[in-house]
Amino acid sequence: MFKHVDYLQFQAKPEKPDALLAAKMQELVGGQFGEMTVMMQYLWQGWSCRVPGKYKDMIMDIATEEIGHVEMLTTMLARLLEAAPGEATEKAAAANPVLAAVLGGMNPQHAIVTGGGALPRDAAGVPWNTGYIIASGNLLSDFRSNVAAEAQSRLMTSRVYNMTDDRGVKDMLQFNLARDTWHQQQWLLGIEQLVADGFTENGIEDSNGDDENQEANHTFYSFDPESTAGEGRWAQGPTLVGGKEIVYVPDAQPLTDDKPLGPAPDPKLFVTYDGAMGKGKPGTGAGAHAQGVANVVNKIKGALD
Repeated sequence: MFKHVDYLQFQAKPEKPDALLAAKMQELVGGQFGEMTVMMQYLWQGWSCRVPGKYKDMIMDIATEEIGHVEMLTTMLARLLEAAPGEATEKAAAANPVLAAVLGGMNPQHAIVTGGGALPRDAAGVPWNTGYIIASGNLLSDFRSNVAAEAQSRLMTSRVYNMTDDRGVKDMLQFNLARDTWHQQQWLLGIEQLVADGFTENGIEDSNGDDENQEANHTFYSFDPESTAGEGRWAQGPTLVGGKEIVYVPDAQPLTDDKPLGPAPDPKLFVTYDGAMGKGKPGTGAGAHAQGVANVVNKIKGALD
């Protein structure tokens, strides 16, 4: 259940309308790392969290705050779009070709589609989509994704902050910058808490770690003979976990003689093919079914062995 208070978390009062700034600020609303993304990402993580108590509560608290941030931004955009001086803008653009080129970036959908309101889209008009969010069910992986999301969100907010002299817009963005700074720390502290509570040993996602290739898990492969990457800490010294010494391999070579060629293609698919790998096998629905059955049988045999 969600409750709504009829006040913004922080004021969104621009000094004057600015339709061009509103177009830029769409990125902070519906961009890949905009507030809609972190809002939906945290909500989905919170709803999916299997650990009742402080973890779920923390995720849901931050998610709920992000709903309020979307509300602040959409309110700000509506106010920036209020009575946008279209006629005055046209006259100014006619007298200044450079200004006309800049004003070409204004978003006509703000008037045509929403009637002077924000859009669930980014600054280029691309609709927000659920493919932007990460909610894996693994709190360690999710928290690391959240740190990155907050960092990207803050970076874009900081860039937009430098694009305006409007004191009212800057006041709100200063608040948003501060919240993004703190939220990065909250997720990092969440990782520390996961380690302290025994949900992860070292803060690195290492499921099935005993089964991974034990040579490749501490080796830096460089693929440029003139690369200077070997000078960095990531290519020398001890690993962060496991106590191994990092191996640096300059001008790395293939570890196999396997070449990236698929099998001979199905002749009924009319793929351009020179016959070098023999005759392809025609695929049929029955063949796919038989292959599926064989895969299941092999899995059962493997489990019994």
